[in-house]
Amino acid sequence: TVWEEIMKFEVNKSNHTIDMSREFEASQASVWTAFTTKEGLDAWWAPAPWRSKTTQMDFKTGGKRVYAMVGPAGEEHWAVQIFEAISAQDSFEFEDAFSDKDGVINATMPSMHWSLKFSSSGAKCTVSILIKAKSLEALEQSIKMGFKEGFTMTLDALAAQLSTAKK
Repeated sequence: TVWEEIMKFEVNKSNHTIDMSREFEASQASVWTAFTTKEGLDAWWAPAPWRSKTTQMDFKTGGKRVYAMVGPAGEEHWAVQIFEAISAQDSFEFEDAFSDKDGVINATMPSMHWSLKFSSSGAKCTVSILIKAKSLEALEQSIKMGFKEGFTMTLDALAAQLSTAKK
C-alpha cells in the first residue's frame, strides 16, 4: 500500500524498541519546525478528535515540553518531554513520560526514550524515530494503549498540514 511506502513501523520485543520512519513531502526545515516548536506541535501532535495543548516549551538540551492531550469532552492527559540532545535541523532526543500539569513524572506509567533523525532527499524529508522502552512490559503496555494507531493518525495530520502549508 501507499502507506507502507511512506511509513515504516517495526516492534522489536527483544530490545524493547519501536523503529519507525515516515516520509513527508516538505522541506527538512518545515518538518523540523513542526516537531520542535509549540505552535508546530500543537497543530498536529494528537490523534483526532484529540488535540495537543503545550503549556511549557523550552527546546534546548535540558529543557522540556509539558503538554496535555485534550479530549473532545475537555479531559486532559498530561505528559512531559525532557530534551537530552539536540543537533539543529538534524536530530534530537528526549525522554517522554506521563506527568501532571506541572511536568512532574508519573512513575507508575511507562516512559520512553525517543531518538529522532531528519534527512532530506529532493523536496521530501524523512523522519526516522527510534523509541526505547525501559522494559518489555512497558513496550507492550504502550502498544496495548494504541500507540501505533494513535501516532499514525498524528503523523497523517502532520502530512496533511505540511501539504496545506505548501499551497
